[in-house]
Amino acid sequence: MPTYRERLRVPLTWWLSALACVLLLGSMLWAGFSLTVAAAVYAVLGSLTAALLLNWGAATIEVTAGHLRAGRERLPLGEIGEATALDRGQVRQLLGPRANPAAFLLIRPYLRGAVYVAVAGRPARHPYWLVATRRPAELAAAIERARREIDPAGPREGATLTTRAPQAGAGAASARAAHQGRASDGR
Repeated sequence: MPTYRERLRVPLTWWLSALACVLLLGSMLWAGFSLTVAAAVYAVLGSLTAALLLNWGAATIEVTAGHLRAGRERLPLGEIGEATALDRGQVRQLLGPRANPAAFLLIRPYLRGAVYVAVAGRPARHPYWLVATRRPAELAAAIERARREIDPAGPREGATLTTRAPQAGAGAASARAAHQGRASDGR
């Protein structure tokens, strides 16, 4: 039974914008042809756009007793080092200057908040997960609650965090300082 579940549906404003684009592009492609061609053009463009938006909005985040699922990926709760709710500025830092190309990202541009999930222990395939959500504080709390139920003592003995989340209000200067610190450490 999931303790947290959220589907990342595309908002209505995006559907309306897509409809406007379909109408505009369809009119450009249809110009000068018969109404039969117009109907076909609008049907094809509308179907493709709807399929794209439905597929994009089908991503689900779920926290259960044993794992965190984001989209198609699963992460056992025992491998989670920390879960931190992030605001828009912090998300921007982790998508830009502080990005790790190996990180797992489930991001949607219409969602401003996200949760940073550090992967603890052995060198992981993904050092951290960045998961967009409408309710970052609730998701982070659900992950921490589920993780404590599995392991009340916290992360495993000897577990190390592979990456840390940016601090609140972290700007470009702190990102540069962190980058310079990694460079001077030889990383």
